[in-house]
Amino acid sequence: MVARVKGALRARKAGHAGTLDPLATGVLVVCLGDAVRLQQFLAEGDKSYEATVVFGAGTLTEDGEGEVVARADASALSEQELLAALPSLRGEILQLPPMFSAVRVGGRRLFEAARAGEVVARSPRKVRVDSLELLELGPAAGGIRPARLAVSCGKGTYVRTLASDLGRALGLPAHLAALRRTRSSGFELREAVALESLEALAKEGGPEAVQGLLVPPAAALRALPEARVLPREAADLSFGRSVAALGCEGGLFRAVDEAGRLVAVCRASSGRLKPVRVFLSAAELGR
Repeated sequence: MVARVKGALRARKAGHAGTLDPLATGVLVVCLGDAVRLQQFLAEGDKSYEATVVFGAGTLTEDGEGEVVARADASALSEQELLAALPSLRGEILQLPPMFSAVRVGGRRLFEAARAGEVVARSPRKVRVDSLELLELGPAAGGIRPARLAVSCGKGTYVRTLASDLGRALGLPAHLAALRRTRSSGFELREAVALESLEALAKEGGPEAVQGLLVPPAAALRALPEARVLPREAADLSFGRSVAALGCEGGLFRAVDEAGRLVAVCRASSGRLKPVRVFLSAAELGR
């Protein structure tokens, strides 16, 4: 995906802010040129999904691409039972990273070991599930019963593992059959541009034709609260100096100058903003 976007816009550099499994669709934030420096902050943002979970069949990969390794009749699964199981998977929970994942253990990607037929000892990781809601419980057929769920979660949460764990809570094997990311670091699905549409527009009018689709850095970090800074404060931040910031306490802020440009990402503490990453130099501020 990144390579195709980079090619369409003839960008020097490109990167993404959060992977998607091959079977998934939806929002993927792509950073171009100097905006690749935003990746680390965008990747930390919360995400939302619509997930289709199939009860009655468990797979090796916890999704629809893996071999079915467990079956049970889920025909009797009721909406009441499903609703009662959801609260146990909300909030801060421990999640075991799936073998088919990019998590590194001992310097090696888990999926590399899995493809070699190995099982690696993994430690559960704490993840955050802000909401987990039932959208629809589908009809049963052949012992299988699908359900559509809405999930909002923090970084590092595997929705396919969430699907498998939900089945386990119900005493049924389960796997993730479909996944659509609807929100990523403040970017909504309704704002997204289909890759094919982007490529067609660039082919017809060149990279200049898609410039209007690009989001300025200050707006890209919309998930962070904004702190407006005066010219002198912007200059101090550009040199790595902290500035006073009334009303800014705790966490990261995007410092924006009077022209609406992103000066720096800062951490607020004790009434001051300390730059974590500077995006505009003093020379650039003077332009």
